[in-house]
Amino acid sequence: MERRSRSLISTDDLTDEDLRAIVGRGAELASGGLVNNGSLTGQVAGIYFRMTSTRTRTAFSSGALRLGGQIIAYGPGDLQTNTGETTEDTGRVLSRMLDILVARTGGGCAELRGWAEGNRMSVINAMTAAEHPTQALADLAAMTTRFGQVAGLRVLYVGEGNNTAAALALTLSRYRNTELVLRTPPGYGVTGDVLARAETHALRCGAIVTERHDMDDLPSGFDVVYTTRWRTTGTSKPDPRWREAFVPFQVTADLWQGSPKAVFMHDLPAHRGEEVIAEVLDGPESIAFAQAEAKMHSAMAVMEWCRDVL
Repeated sequence: MERRSRSLISTDDLTDEDLRAIVGRGAELASGGLVNNGSLTGQVAGIYFRMTSTRTRTAFSSGALRLGGQIIAYGPGDLQTNTGETTEDTGRVLSRMLDILVARTGGGCAELRGWAEGNRMSVINAMTAAEHPTQALADLAAMTTRFGQVAGLRVLYVGEGNNTAAALALTLSRYRNTELVLRTPPGYGVTGDVLARAETHALRCGAIVTERHDMDDLPSGFDVVYTTRWRTTGTSKPDPRWREAFVPFQVTADLWQGSPKAVFMHDLPAHRGEEVIAEVLDGPESIAFAQAEAKMHSAMAVMEWCRDVL
């Protein structure tokens, strides 16, 4: 029987059941579940990155190989789009030769959705400017591994309201009794559209999502303190004095005074002395590098789901 093809362009493409299945499978693989099960045997994955990547690119490449698949890697100068071929034509060709395309294009979702039309090839969003869905799935898998479940967790996110923050808001809000507190610099918050979508999920699932643009009056008792780099990959800030707005949002040990049992998470790469001090990133509360490893396990779960073998 021919396998069904599914794509993951946004977390909105996932039902609640799909979301929990992928996160649970990622956590299962992280705990030593069946890794070399051959679930992608005979499948070919294209790994197409126009932008730099260490963790996401390696996670999907290594994950596909571990599941028995084969990979073809494309760099930013490898395809004929550089000589004038339309991206639509490129997608029509690739869909006849690949089973999966993992893509980080630097653009929006429209190009990825165009490639996914026809359901011949599964397309996986490896980060757009608006959302980083596979990062959030890895984050939730890492939380599951650490705490046993996602439901009921309280998470403090500090820093720019970027694509990682957006994906975290859009997924954590779909677990019952979770709380996400976003503290973002003025002018660098999560978009209104993302907040509205997250609040809709939260209302439906009994979760809480709030955002403020200061570090005053922080609640206590968080399970996770999360930050990302101040300069998101592939972006720039129009204000040359942007750092002044970000300085109060540096993660220091002071944040653990009210949350002594919290773990620290970071999507990496990190810049010690900017968004987080070295003592936190490299300290005993940090699970940032285990979180990075979870990207491979989550990537495997995503590919299994896309090829309908999860």
